[in-house]
Amino acid sequence: MGPLLVLWLAVFLSGTWAVDRGNFKTCDQSAFCKRQRALKPGQSPYRALLETLELTNTKLTLQLINDNNKVRLLLELYRLQGNMTRVKINELKPLKPRFEVPDVLINDPPTEPLSLLSQDENGVVLSLGADSQWLIVSAKPFRLDIMEGREVLLSLNSRGLLAFEHLRIRKDTDAVKCFVALLTALANGLKRTSTPFSLLFPFSFSPPQCFSPALSIGLHEDGMWEETFKSHTDNKPNGPSSISLDFSLPGVEHVYGIPEHADSLKLKTTDGGDPYRLFNLDVFQYELFNPMALYGAIPVMLSHSAQRTMGIFWLNAAETWVDISSNTAGKTVFGQMLDYVQGSSETPQTDVRWISESGIIDVFIMLGPTPTDVFSQYSSLTGTQAFPPLSALAYHQCRWNYNDQEDVAAVDQGFDEHDIPYDFIWLDIEHTDGKRYFTWDPHKFPQPKDMLQGLVDKRRKMVTIVDPHIKVDSSYKIHNEIRSKGFYVKNKDGGDYEGWCWPGNSGYPDFTNPEMRAWWASMFAYDQYEGSMENMYTWNDMNEPSVFNGPEVTMHKDALHGNWENRDLHNLYGLYVQMATAEGLIERSGGVERPFVLTRAFFAGSQRYGAVWTGDNTAEWEHLKISIPMCLSLGLVGVSFCGADVGGFFKSPSTELLVRWYQTGAYQPFFRAHAHLDTPRREPWLFGPENTALIREAVRQRYALLPYWYQLFYHAHHSGQPVMRPLWVEYPQDTATFSMDDQFLLGRDLLVHPVTEEGGRGVTAYLPGKGEKHNGAQNLYIPVTISSIPVFQRGGSIIPRKARVRRSSSCMEHDPYTLFVALSPKRFAQGELYIDDGHTFNFDKQKQFIHRRLSFANKALSSRNLAPGSQFITPSWIEKIVILGASKPSKATLKTPDGKENLLEFEFDASMSVLTLRKPGVNAGVDWTVVLQ
Repeated sequence: MGPLLVLWLAVFLSGTWAVDRGNFKTCDQSAFCKRQRALKPGQSPYRALLETLELTNTKLTLQLINDNNKVRLLLELYRLQGNMTRVKINELKPLKPRFEVPDVLINDPPTEPLSLLSQDENGVVLSLGADSQWLIVSAKPFRLDIMEGREVLLSLNSRGLLAFEHLRIRKDTDAVKCFVALLTALANGLKRTSTPFSLLFPFSFSPPQCFSPALSIGLHEDGMWEETFKSHTDNKPNGPSSISLDFSLPGVEHVYGIPEHADSLKLKTTDGGDPYRLFNLDVFQYELFNPMALYGAIPVMLSHSAQRTMGIFWLNAAETWVDISSNTAGKTVFGQMLDYVQGSSETPQTDVRWISESGIIDVFIMLGPTPTDVFSQYSSLTGTQAFPPLSALAYHQCRWNYNDQEDVAAVDQGFDEHDIPYDFIWLDIEHTDGKRYFTWDPHKFPQPKDMLQGLVDKRRKMVTIVDPHIKVDSSYKIHNEIRSKGFYVKNKDGGDYEGWCWPGNSGYPDFTNPEMRAWWASMFAYDQYEGSMENMYTWNDMNEPSVFNGPEVTMHKDALHGNWENRDLHNLYGLYVQMATAEGLIERSGGVERPFVLTRAFFAGSQRYGAVWTGDNTAEWEHLKISIPMCLSLGLVGVSFCGADVGGFFKSPSTELLVRWYQTGAYQPFFRAHAHLDTPRREPWLFGPENTALIREAVRQRYALLPYWYQLFYHAHHSGQPVMRPLWVEYPQDTATFSMDDQFLLGRDLLVHPVTEEGGRGVTAYLPGKGEKHNGAQNLYIPVTISSIPVFQRGGSIIPRKARVRRSSSCMEHDPYTLFVALSPKRFAQGELYIDDGHTFNFDKQKQFIHRRLSFANKALSSRNLAPGSQFITPSWIEKIVILGASKPSKATLKTPDGKENLLEFEFDASMSVLTLRKPGVNAGVDWTVVLQ
């Protein structure tokens, strides 16, 4: 195995950097996708049995029957608090339980009563409560329509593509049994008599399955019970179990979400090509602008029009494909009634079809109606973005790999010598003892605590990698404990599942087991993870999971997690790894410190545990551009803490590309430079003094804005609103913004249009809304140089900054604030200031934080407390106030609650209408007012 492993790893480390698409399935090569996609829109075979309807205070239940095979399903409908509807469909009497996704929902969603408005032989009409919303269940064929007034918001199974492959006994197995029985009977008969063959079998020998019509037809369609891809065979003891359901969205032309794909923000139609695939995979240098699966999968789609935003959350962790087509809404729902409503006008419509390999249909329909409402609805289901330590929002320096302790010290010193701040330095897999995680190479990193203490002395931190593949080695404590406790994933025969990854032959812990997760968390304790300290955090890579010699470079689908196959829960694995790791970092501090964990694989709910990045990108301009829609897509479905490897992981960037990537990355939520083992070193000072200065300025801009970044993440944690967001989120009726993904908003108040074209001399920024200095909405051409980062502050906003940039964010903790006030034409502005200790849970558990409302109106700027019940003291003060769009006052007076009044020094730039108030000197946590006269 050794030479083979060396050859395999050589492929992964070779300079031929391009994805081999032949390693990954298309829909035609995925048996269940091919079967389901062969079904075309038409009359659904499913019928609602209205006589089985039951309505309680919490739900409606109703049986459905497939008139082709007579299999019955159970439909459950829930009206959820917050303007959501839940639809569950399962087999009424499955041969065995079907997988239902655990641990993703933060609680059992609270329900509200459904009320029956009318019922006849054609269907039932239910009230959804507010705003004249109704749910119509049509009986034959079965379909659901959600309406508001006379408007159809969304339809299910309107195209007849509901398909539910029921669990069944394998018919060809019965045939084998029959054949054996017949041969046995024949042999016995021949022993006893010379009776002619036709008389050997008396009527008493008649096993029913031997004469079943299904037996003669057989069930030998490709891939139903066994499927082969390349050299890998997938045995399917449960047989076909896939599900499908279609949704129609009248009036909708723009849909978003279902990350992760390297594609535009607005999802494309899939007619004539493959559907979008959701199946967590280790894709080696992925291609752009195609629907191939990548590292993570979040089965959430948002629809948006000028009238409404809605969301569909398909809660299924199996391999999933999503088809999207554009259509024209025709005559819908309740026959003549809606014929009259919609008439013959051609309304645009988007049709979406979800196909999953196993599990049940469990879908949440989030009815908005605004983008903010949808974010709140989704976060009420799966939770909000974890509130990271403030330092995690600063700059991270990484490569595969920093060679040894001396190399780490030299890089650390290089940042100081070149006056570039950073907070985290990262160590990849080579820091371990032979790819044994939770260990250190004894020759390269003999004194890890000395190394970490050197960083502590400068108020900096480290991240080390801990991957979920464990070297099979009897001398390795981690492996021995996992094996002895029975915590490894099993193969189909019940033995420990093993595959190749970085250490060679590896086992894969079963993170779906809560006991395994608890044990894993305990390994991060300081007395277990030798050499670790409180300033060391964690990176979970390869957690799709990656199996170099597995099908599609991942785990076999018939591998077992307890009673469930990997096919049922594959997309959950990465979430569980990050969950257990984050819990370990919390536990090691006694529940006091917030964790920081970066993951490559993710699912719905991963936002609760840390950050993600866009994986193994390439040092090319197109990869720089695609980082924007990739992170925007993640933000729309809850994951705000997203970034891309600055400079590109593979290949070597030109100096221009590297500079532009730093300038872009400085305005994306997760800001980390990273590079492949085989690329030349690319620390920021290695490209000449001019480029070093440009990179330094980009990084310093990030640090100056950390108070604003931290405030945005506080809101993301409390409300689920994305930090980095498309323009249409804030300007939902501006159709010009619906397809934009080359510029974005940070919160409401900063618009960023990075320069992502090689040799770019200008960008055309779209300024939406009305009331800005550049009167929106309009396209504004902005000439740029290599030093330009086009960033706009919204008129009517106030943004806090820190002007004293130091070597790390922790060194800036008590530094003063500068407030940038951008006035609207009505001479009004508003903003916030949020402060806490930056690293513990005390903001939540003990309400130790400061939250201030900053307002400018009637020529007065004031600070007022937004959280009267909170308690926190900061030594930071207000050092400067810069008012954009101001007129020159005769004087400026600072008033404090103790009745004191102080005149402030000021400067006024008439050419730019900028007023600068110097040294107010007032504490950032108290009430104050500055009056201009």
